[in-house]
Amino acid sequence: MHVPDGFINAPVSVAAGAVAATAVAVSLRGARRELDERTAPLAGLVAAFIFAVQMLNFPVAAGTSGHLLGGALAAILVGPYTGVLCVSVVLLMQGILFADGGLTALGVNITNMAVVTVVVAYAVFRGLLRLLPAGRRSVTVAAFAGALLSVPGAAVMFTLFYALGGTTDVPIGKVFTAMTGVHVLIGIGEAVITAATVGAVIAVRPDLVHGARGLAVPLKLRVDGQLIDAPAATPAAPVPAAARSTRPLWISGLVTALVLAGFVSYYASSSPDGLEKVAADQGIDAKAREHAAAGSPLADYSVKDVSDARLSGGLAGIIGVGGTVLVGTGIFWAVRRRRAEDLTATAPAAPSAH
Repeated sequence: MHVPDGFINAPVSVAAGAVAATAVAVSLRGARRELDERTAPLAGLVAAFIFAVQMLNFPVAAGTSGHLLGGALAAILVGPYTGVLCVSVVLLMQGILFADGGLTALGVNITNMAVVTVVVAYAVFRGLLRLLPAGRRSVTVAAFAGALLSVPGAAVMFTLFYALGGTTDVPIGKVFTAMTGVHVLIGIGEAVITAATVGAVIAVRPDLVHGARGLAVPLKLRVDGQLIDAPAATPAAPVPAAARSTRPLWISGLVTALVLAGFVSYYASSSPDGLEKVAADQGIDAKAREHAAAGSPLADYSVKDVSDARLSGGLAGIIGVGGTVLVGTGIFWAVRRRRAEDLTATAPAAPSAH
């Protein structure tokens, strides 16, 4: 759903940019409360993983494909504020390096694909967790539902942007029907990917899943036919540092992202995604402009002057994953450091000895 330059007029694009900038600023402050020394590097990994999976277009209908948006996945794994930043980093890298998503439409894309998807997905996710029994399965189910609804939510927001500032004369009813119809189907793929990824991380490190925090259920014992809380366990020996380390998860996640972007992406569907298909069918793309970064050495996810399509696309994917994890991790470490500085500044001074 990367909106190119020319779909939305300048005033609405500027307004969307202001909304996106405000959302990013709020998220930078909110992410200070979500990130710590363990989750800051994982947030960079989540951004890189989303970049990789977005290269894997999957077929959803005749001549149409879809790809992960990632807002739901990021919000559940690392928190809603950090999630907005993760997807924003991905969109920035895609727009600047790969000519994917217009630069003048960056505000529209961040609002659609980062802000709206996170808000919708996390609201649904949290609402369902209040209704479902506490447990890992409920987290996965709620993640599926939140991701499913986040994609048509973003499609509705695009329709609103088009209604306010579309550059072509297409009836808004047709845009709404076409966009929501195809993106409901894409939402199913989003939900499957999100639920599978969240479930996989919960299976190995539930303590690192933001959306699963606080869901521990006290152990119950049946005594004389009644369930009672089990007595608290005696303190165990300290957990070895290796067991607490996030390094194994980080390495395995990065390797997975590199394999997906560098190898599996070659087999992705070549059909246009939902927005591209709707735009072509309805004439929304009549005034689309060439991307400002169309001459980039990595434009269209291929490396310039590398003639072999498989090698060119694979190298571009690997470069994209590497760049995204570096930029993302740098940003999240900076946010984490700022939080540490704030805590130090507000901590009460130690009493002086006399």
